[in-house]
Amino acid sequence: MLDFAKGDGLVPVIVQDEQTLEVLMLGYMNQEAWEKTQAEGRVTFYSRSKERLWTKGEESGHFLNVVSTHIDCDKDTILIKVQPAGPTCHTGSRSCFNTEFNQNFLLQLERIVHQRYDEPSEESYVNRLRTRGINKIAQKVGEEAVETVIAALAETETDFINESSDLLFHLIVLLREKGLDLKTIAKNLEGRHQ
Repeated sequence: MLDFAKGDGLVPVIVQDEQTLEVLMLGYMNQEAWEKTQAEGRVTFYSRSKERLWTKGEESGHFLNVVSTHIDCDKDTILIKVQPAGPTCHTGSRSCFNTEFNQNFLLQLERIVHQRYDEPSEESYVNRLRTRGINKIAQKVGEEAVETVIAALAETETDFINESSDLLFHLIVLLREKGLDLKTIAKNLEGRHQ
């Protein structure tokens, strides 16, 4: 049970992208906002400036869809992992924190690939690959791996970075084609580390 009394009826809420783990924002909840968040599956805060409940995205449509909630050991802070439906910050940025780049862009790229699978478009390179089948996707991973090795041995650093990027992109597509994701690979690598 959350302890709202410690903060005069409010508790801080850290919002984190469930896939990239990037911290998106900090807000506050009272008991009513907490109950509404749990009931609706979208993050609702208590706005201290407006002195009312405020569902993130109520005007922009950029809701924060709840994946999981976690209460800290002192029961006075909430961590909410979300799937954001667009930028989180009112400035249009993905996060309210001004980080210079998205350190977890590979995971965001994976989300984009999954989206292209779920909502195919003729203009999408991912869709063109997907329609050509697993053999073509696997072939592209092999080609990009060879080009990465060549760039590492005989080309510039920029060439190596570009080829490595192509390799990782096509590997993400292949993982999706096989019904796997980067989280599965990360868990496997973590298990091997022990």
